[in-house]
Amino acid sequence: MSPTSSSSSSRDPAKLVLADGTIVDGIALGQRGLTGGELCFNTSMTGYQEIMTDPSYYGQLMMMTQPHIGNYGASREDMEADAPMVAGFIVRDYPRRHSNTQADETLEDFMQRHDLVGIAGVDTRALVRHVREKGVMNAVIASEKLDEEALLRKAREWPSMAGRELASKVTADRSYTFCEGPGPRIVVYDFGVKKNILHSFRRHGCTVKVVPGDTDLGDVRAWDPDGFFFSNGPGDPRPMTDAIETVSAAIDTGLPIFGICLGHQLMALAEGFDVYKMYVGHRGANHPVKNLDTEKVEVTTQNHGFAVDPESIAPETARVTHVNLNDDTIEGLEFKTFAGMSLQYHPEASPGPHDSHYHFNRFMELVADERDVTIPETSVEPATVTAQSVEG
Repeated sequence: MSPTSSSSSSRDPAKLVLADGTIVDGIALGQRGLTGGELCFNTSMTGYQEIMTDPSYYGQLMMMTQPHIGNYGASREDMEADAPMVAGFIVRDYPRRHSNTQADETLEDFMQRHDLVGIAGVDTRALVRHVREKGVMNAVIASEKLDEEALLRKAREWPSMAGRELASKVTADRSYTFCEGPGPRIVVYDFGVKKNILHSFRRHGCTVKVVPGDTDLGDVRAWDPDGFFFSNGPGDPRPMTDAIETVSAAIDTGLPIFGICLGHQLMALAEGFDVYKMYVGHRGANHPVKNLDTEKVEVTTQNHGFAVDPESIAPETARVTHVNLNDDTIEGLEFKTFAGMSLQYHPEASPGPHDSHYHFNRFMELVADERDVTIPETSVEPATVTAQSVEG
């Protein structure tokens, strides 16, 4: 095992301390210091950089189950946000050298440049089994001041993810036009939207206007959109009362609506359904989901620690379209009282399989049915990406 990169010959000690008293020794990775958050794990075999930069992971310590992480370096092309969003990073083996002609730098250089604290040399298989048995919990990573009693106190005092509104930490500062095309005009409410979601709309010829999560619906109605999209994002959706009211107001407009992940949960809450915190959550690129309409199974990318309560769904209001075959949790809804659809998982993938890209086609068909707009073929000239012009 060689958990340091070619950019650093040091093997500084580090500790991972869980709130239940579990203490794991390892080697410092990335920036030296202290960080903390909810300890989660991701089962994806590739795509570590996309995972690290996914805004939905804001405030969480991410542990990768794939043992070799960093072997293809880091690249500007693999960013889902402008900087890492995870609070810390945990791996088993960090290779000393990477091999990738498209890489811009090593993973450790990337982490140090973005002040991201991590730890390598951890028996992640044992730790994942521990988390699966005990449930997700808070933890801290430290590569300085390694007093175990002090670190345990910090882990236990770290704020819980339950009840925390975090989308305001990652939303856009101002509205901007992401791309312009011949297709529908889509307003994206940004609660932590991944860049590849925006690119998915671009590939369908849409003109996409991204707005901060707290934007008043009246302001975007003046833009005359053809549909609304409510994005993924971090934290607990239940305290997001303003966002839930915005979704309710969007429903009242009669325009088509699509929600993914946090957006899916906000749409459910707006319709009076319940959302609960999961014991472990779904994080990975290999979750089997069954489409109840086609009976086909999709291998999906997932990232969520909250889910819609199936017992709370009113059959006259919505129907379940997709379920997770591992635990029967709700993965998709179709709404009956308005033109709306939502997914708990990520059809844009990145990383992950492309089984679920068709959902963007579904939404385009929904928009075409409700609005007098032409939906371009996905093979036509893609929409033009603007310079992300900022609007007041």
